[in-house]
Amino acid sequence: MNMIENQPLAPFTTFGIGGSARYFVAAESEDEIVEASAWAAGRGVPLFVLGGGSNLLVSDDGFDGLVLKIGLLGLEATPGGEAGRIYRAGAGEDWDQFVQRTVEDGCAGLECLAGIPGTVGGTPVQNVGAYGQEVSTAIERVRVFDWQERRFLEFSAAECGFAYRHSRFNAADRGRYIVTRVDYRLIPGGAASIGYADLKRALAEGNPTNRELSLVEIADVVRLVRQSKGMLMVEGDSDCRSAGSFFKNPVIDEARLQRITDESGKEPPHFATSPGGVKVPAAWLIEQAGFRKGFAKGTAGISSRHTLALINRGGATSAEILALANEIQMGVETRFGIRLEMEPVMLGF
Repeated sequence: MNMIENQPLAPFTTFGIGGSARYFVAAESEDEIVEASAWAAGRGVPLFVLGGGSNLLVSDDGFDGLVLKIGLLGLEATPGGEAGRIYRAGAGEDWDQFVQRTVEDGCAGLECLAGIPGTVGGTPVQNVGAYGQEVSTAIERVRVFDWQERRFLEFSAAECGFAYRHSRFNAADRGRYIVTRVDYRLIPGGAASIGYADLKRALAEGNPTNRELSLVEIADVVRLVRQSKGMLMVEGDSDCRSAGSFFKNPVIDEARLQRITDESGKEPPHFATSPGGVKVPAAWLIEQAGFRKGFAKGTAGISSRHTLALINRGGATSAEILALANEIQMGVETRFGIRLEMEPVMLGF
């Protein structure tokens, strides 16, 4: 393996923020993952696994340990019987390019997840989702390296413990498993999953004759919607220097929803979840608490196109981003009694 010392981490994140890693290895094979993790374990050095850096905020002081960047490539598609087609993708594969391959093949299941930055390996960890679709509905199996027991394992989707933005990999077993491959079961010729109102509206606006759109066309519209919200990585666009949605949409009960409605004089947008919960957009809560698009606090700010995205306006530090996030959290909690949960992974704090 090729180890680098004092490697700046900001260039490996979409935020463009953060200090250096004491040690850094870019692993392109499972053998290199085994070797690097053994090196860290043998020296008592903390280990952090880095994918695409799209859901990450790095401390200004950096990380006093080993950052292992996963670059395992490889993509193959095989028949999956009557239930679909299996796509086996290396954890280092670019996520959006992978989604594009599946829609060009006419396979449904990931079309609403087009345009999301990052790599394949990060998708099961966060149970990545957008516009009513989550990867958990398409994942067949996840291959991992258990660096505590020094062996490779494969988990079925049921064994991954998926929930909203949740899996065993970012909860009880956080830091234990290194994802090396993900298998997805997709549906050739299947219907697209179109649930969210803004996506339906965008699809209708670009389709006045109401013809049936291909999965490729739907994925293209998804990217345009993401771009309109500053959620598509576009070179030179300051709204893109973010980690995407900084806060999770809270799930509350019907009684809390009614209290919010009574106190604010308006019913917030909401979506039923199971069992018995109601998901309320964090963006709505933030705006009602007085934080609007384009709000700035020094070099940190809120995207001019999406209230959920905190951005690096140019030269921001992680401390400035967290100060703004804390101010928003306090504002929402004071106004509604709801403590918003931050979504990005925090490294080195």
